Amino acid sequence: MHFDQRIPIYLQVLDWFKKRIVIGEFKRGQSIPSRRALATALKIHPNTAQKVYKKLEEQQLITTERNVQSRVTMDQSVIDQARTELLDNAVTQFVESIHALQISLEEGLINFEKESNNRKGSELDA
Repeated sequence: MHFDQRIPIYLQVLDWFKKRIVIGEFKRGQSIPSRRALATALKIHPNTAQKVYKKLEEQQLITTERNVQSRVTMDQSVIDQARTELLDNAVTQFVESIHALQISLEEGLINFEKESNNRKGSELDA
């Protein structure tokens, strides 16, 4: 994982983890790596991993019980809410970017559709 030095690492790891849960890479009810294992795998400070897990617990995306490995929530509505949040953030970034370049929404959407189609074509070729 490559980190953007302008954004706090814990936020980047939190976003990475949420995406993995939303796309099903970490399945509902699945045990997740320990805080120490995550810190080692991502080469981050253990306190950063702890902060990420605390935020995931606050957002109810994971559950942690004493002496038991943390698990992804079983509640699909919580995962759906995280998906909506990620989508809203992506749309906001897109709109802010095209407005900063003084590009109309229509032109931005045309380019978005072209890029999306290019990626679909690339996936079919792979």
